[in-house]
Amino acid sequence: MTRASLDKQPHEVASMFDDVAERYDLTNDLLSLGQDRAWRKEVAKAVDARPAQKILDLAAGTATSSLPFARTGAYVVPCDFSLGMLRVGKRNHPWLPLTAGDATKLPFKDDTFDAVTISFGLRNVQDTDTALRELYRVTRPGGRVVICEFSHPTWAPFRTVYTEYLMRALPPVARAASSNPDAYVYLAESIRAWPTQPELAQRLIGAGWSKVAWRNLTGGIVALHRGYKQA
Repeated sequence: MTRASLDKQPHEVASMFDDVAERYDLTNDLLSLGQDRAWRKEVAKAVDARPAQKILDLAAGTATSSLPFARTGAYVVPCDFSLGMLRVGKRNHPWLPLTAGDATKLPFKDDTFDAVTISFGLRNVQDTDTALRELYRVTRPGGRVVICEFSHPTWAPFRTVYTEYLMRALPPVARAASSNPDAYVYLAESIRAWPTQPELAQRLIGAGWSKVAWRNLTGGIVALHRGYKQA
């Protein structure tokens, strides 16, 4: 079993997600106390996919996150660099065009997608700024980006309780539910090390995105960042 380190070597991260692919969606549901479903609904609203639009769902894993976009009539491309995740996704959703790809070197032409989105995956990329620039490159002028990622609770007492949950309660739950509990220790550490909401917004601006804004969900446990590519 693989446990990635915080320097996020791509082969380590991909192998770690390969290990947890079979029970990944179930484990996430348990660890988030069902909140992940509500968060994904908010992502779908923010992306606002329309019929015939092209949507890139990066770090799509088993493609569960892609289904709301597909239901709108949009053409959604689930993309991930974990072949284990993609295999499970293809088995469960054979009609979707699942694609293997690295966020820092996306296998798509410039100006391809009307919207690009990544949920709970950006912090696992080795070079965040390169990934944000790649998302910008493959988005058509006038298109949009939506990033859903674990973040930092805004109320200090709650932030302390949340951090304790991440580092103490999460590993035992993961041991009971996951095929690779050490992976969830890494995920907890990566959440603690992730930039704050304003810091991520500045990195989006640095990658070229305009009209950047964010909205906190569940008291800042998760944040939705949005931006646009100028037409």
